[in-house]
Amino acid sequence: MNKNKILKLFTILLLVISLSGCTKVLKNGKEAVTNPNTGQSITENILCRPTDETLKKIYEDNKVDIEKLPECKNMKVTGVKYDGLWTTFFVQPLAYLIVKLGTLIKSNALSIIVITLLIRLILFPLTKKTAMQSEYMKKAQPELARLEKKYENKQDQQSLAQKSQEMLMIYKKYNINPMSGCLFSFIQLPLLFAFLEAINRVPAIFEEKFLGLEMGKTAISGLTHGQYYYIIIVIIILLTTYFSFKLNSTGQATKEMQRQTNMMMIFMIVLIGITSFTLPTAIGVYWITSSLFTIIQNLITDKSLRKGSSKNA
Repeated sequence: MNKNKILKLFTILLLVISLSGCTKVLKNGKEAVTNPNTGQSITENILCRPTDETLKKIYEDNKVDIEKLPECKNMKVTGVKYDGLWTTFFVQPLAYLIVKLGTLIKSNALSIIVITLLIRLILFPLTKKTAMQSEYMKKAQPELARLEKKYENKQDQQSLAQKSQEMLMIYKKYNINPMSGCLFSFIQLPLLFAFLEAINRVPAIFEEKFLGLEMGKTAISGLTHGQYYYIIIVIIILLTTYFSFKLNSTGQATKEMQRQTNMMMIFMIVLIGITSFTLPTAIGVYWITSSLFTIIQNLITDKSLRKGSSKNA
């Protein structure tokens, strides 16, 4: 994929976001309103009516009319008021699927897991190519490292041009296409935001429990109320994120580049870890499911490539 196509895709993504009706946090003045029982920030523009009395009173006290909204179990994907391109064509259909499947299998949490896995399976051909590129890069690292060492102190135009040609030859040798993962990145980003918004805008998801955990409760709220087992969600998020990043790591041609990559990975994991304390359990369930899929996919891809290499040896 060339740079012009990437730019066009990026422009389309920006257009989608610019036309979107995104999640709005309910505020009392300048402060975000939170559920006193769960610590969760309350979403103002929900898609359906909550049944929890505490939540109903919060909306009533903040003058948000929820009576015009349908019950979550009666949500419709068609025939609803247009609410921006993003909400109408991405968030609402996904929220509808989660709720309807949740009603069928009696669990919105399981519904999130099943739908996440189904979508990731549909996208598997794209994600597999990305994972394969990661493995190809690992195989090419010794030659790329030698190339860096060869031109370490050469900065003239001719040497840089020669270096680029030799690098392209290495890429060709190992079937590496550096831009192959770009398309999936443009699909993955709106998919992530769609899931987060769909979950945040359906109160029914937060009103149930899954494996003894309240789906709307944040880890920090659980710890504050002495429910220390909520730390389990944070730990699992950290572990799955670490291994998904680790398996996707391609390695770098020089030690300095590798050090910078490792520092960036550590920074991202720490940031996600801190953020996970403030995320409702329902969003944690989605994140863990998606990360586990990535881990398993990379392990399968790695095994298939190793098997192919042994046959060709």
